Amino acid sequence: MLIRNEDLSALIRIFPAFIQEPLQKHPKVEELTEIILDLGNFPQVRFQSGVEVLVQHYISKQDINFCLTKINSFNDKNRAGIKGTLHRISCLKNRDNQIIGLTCRVGRSIVGFTNKIRDLLTLNKSILILGRPGVGKTTIIREIARVLSNEMNKRVVIVDTSNEIAGDNDVPHIAVGQSRRLQVKDSSLQYKSLIEAVENHMPEVIIIDEIGTETEALSARTIAERGVQLISTAHGNCLESLIKNPTLMDLIGGIQSVTLSDQEAKNRNTKKSILERKFSSTFSLIIEVDNLQYWTVYENVEESVDLLLKGETPSAQIRSFIDELSYTISSNLTVL
Repeated sequence: MLIRNEDLSALIRIFPAFIQEPLQKHPKVEELTEIILDLGNFPQVRFQSGVEVLVQHYISKQDINFCLTKINSFNDKNRAGIKGTLHRISCLKNRDNQIIGLTCRVGRSIVGFTNKIRDLLTLNKSILILGRPGVGKTTIIREIARVLSNEMNKRVVIVDTSNEIAGDNDVPHIAVGQSRRLQVKDSSLQYKSLIEAVENHMPEVIIIDEIGTETEALSARTIAERGVQLISTAHGNCLESLIKNPTLMDLIGGIQSVTLSDQEAKNRNTKKSILERKFSSTFSLIIEVDNLQYWTVYENVEESVDLLLKGETPSAQIRSFIDELSYTISSNLTVL
């Protein structure tokens, strides 16, 4: 895999000199994932291996204001970017709406990051990328956008609510290839933007990031029902966590309680009150991203959900990178 860090210096330049200098000299700077600035605390840096204090210098309001002059304005999700890059800046505010903290996440494009699911991209199925915050979901769909638009010649439209996928600039970042990008000014307008994308621009694929509300889940379901391939992400450790999430369970068909007759319960060898899916799943495939090297693939989401509701374990593929070009596929139940 080729990791592009060519604009990391653009992120480092937004900080005061006492942060810039130790960052530039840090032996693990290329592995940097986040810089954290909180008023009255020492600046912290996060790597894949953990968090450490960068320098013993308390952050002041002046330091935070210095950074704010170097970035774009914050949106309704308290996120901002740096023009021409993929980096994301999120802010913490006090009760007076003053910014007292910054979380600065390094945005990367990794060519070859989707090698182990390339065969799945040719199936034209809607795919949900599931994982905890910071595991690399946005990086994955960014590379999927490039592969689908450049290498598979598909009409791809990115509905970019926070400008995180294609960068905070009118010209989409090169990392998304030939994908077109529809910017969304306010997250509450995402539903309208999705419909607009389908009706006005005739995409074969729509890519959105971080489905987190019932409205966004409904938007995704509407798009999938219109025959457009949907690629998206959501926070969650595993497929089972979606079943227990009342906000997002509609992504996998919704869950309802059903009371069976005595005879039906006897025939099924189950309790009279059971849980069942309400409707078809929005996504046909779900990929759990455990870390950068180890992914779990559910190839039949509806069947997997039905089995989980019965208390059974669904079969899933375990895909692991061996090197840049090869990977292994095994099963959580039996070796393939």
